[in-house]
Amino acid sequence: MNNIFNFNSATESGAMSKTLNFFIITIFFLLLGSFSVYGNSWEDISKKAKGQTVYWNAWGGSEEINAYISWVGSRVKEDHGVTLKHVKLASTADAVSRVLAEKAAGRSSNGSVDLIWINGENFAKMKENGLLFGPFTENLPNFKLVDFSGKPTTLIDFHMPVEGYEAPWGMAKFNFVFDSARVSETPKSIPELLQWSKRHPGRFTYPHVTDFLGSTFLMQALIELTENPEVLNSSVKSKAAFSKVTAPLWNYLNQLHPLLWRSGKSFPASISVQQQMLNDSELDIALSFNPSDTSAAIANGSLPESARTFVLKKGTIGNTHFVAIPFNSGSSEGAIVVANFLMSPEAQMQKQNPDIWGDSTVLSIAKLSAQDQQKFKALPLGVATLPPEKLGPTQSNPHPDWKNQLDAEWQRRYGQ
Repeated sequence: MNNIFNFNSATESGAMSKTLNFFIITIFFLLLGSFSVYGNSWEDISKKAKGQTVYWNAWGGSEEINAYISWVGSRVKEDHGVTLKHVKLASTADAVSRVLAEKAAGRSSNGSVDLIWINGENFAKMKENGLLFGPFTENLPNFKLVDFSGKPTTLIDFHMPVEGYEAPWGMAKFNFVFDSARVSETPKSIPELLQWSKRHPGRFTYPHVTDFLGSTFLMQALIELTENPEVLNSSVKSKAAFSKVTAPLWNYLNQLHPLLWRSGKSFPASISVQQQMLNDSELDIALSFNPSDTSAAIANGSLPESARTFVLKKGTIGNTHFVAIPFNSGSSEGAIVVANFLMSPEAQMQKQNPDIWGDSTVLSIAKLSAQDQQKFKALPLGVATLPPEKLGPTQSNPHPDWKNQLDAEWQRRYGQ
């Protein structure tokens, strides 16, 4: 992604002006600094944060990510006197539901959640229901280092302007993982994946749609299969429109499912389960949402040395993941300090190292000091990690309304 004009795929030009408008408006407010509800200086915020305990609700399904969050905790404790508690989630929606319930019960302060790893439909739900603290990001010293032009999804989350209510801390891109010891030729499109599955029945599957990666696979397939993907950039207009647009997807899945692992009668519950299946030779092709994750898994022994990655010719879905602060956090200053640290060059380099996690940075390397630029350049790419020029075009997620209705319809048709 070199500039905002290649954020969307070629088929998404109809949404370009909307995306550009969101970008310009958000940058205007960031520069103006006029929409902050948290006017304290950074020095005041840091002083108030000292001694606070921040309960960070974040997905807990990866040992590497859990270890990274633990490292973050040690660093913010050392530098800022903030105690970070990782509340490990199976689903982000669990934390969102908790905050929603607290609001309904009138708990407007000292809530149980101080920070949430969030994006997409969960961000939309929290924003629409007034569950977010902020705007706060313009108070973060490291926010100015973010690559807004080259990575515009740092300002727009699933077609919704962020407007300072969540802070970016990582980049993700949908990709496929395969065992090169058993697979010599990989599919280049969603239709080719069906043909590959016909030749290799039982050797591919995707996670259940209650896992975000399974849901992403549905959206990726829909983008390629529907006649007019531009309609996915706005909310679903009607039941009839949904049925018409998604008909090719259900036809595709009806053909694909009998060819999947266990004939599509059951699906892996999570990314980690699917990865273990690939490691155990139950699958030949699996899915990932982090281009460097496979290299990290090889390094820690979770995948074989022969594991490699590929993307589709027309590109794959990519987005930014964020942290947000609930409206009733009792440790909002501590949460702000943690959010700022997550965007620091130190934390971003640690996270991008494939031996640690391999999650791509949200920062603009050009904005960094010469010393930090050199440190980023020195990071290993990873044996299974595709270089940026080979990751292909980045497609944006459909509007959250499509995701929600896709998941519900999948459950109705195929849910066990």
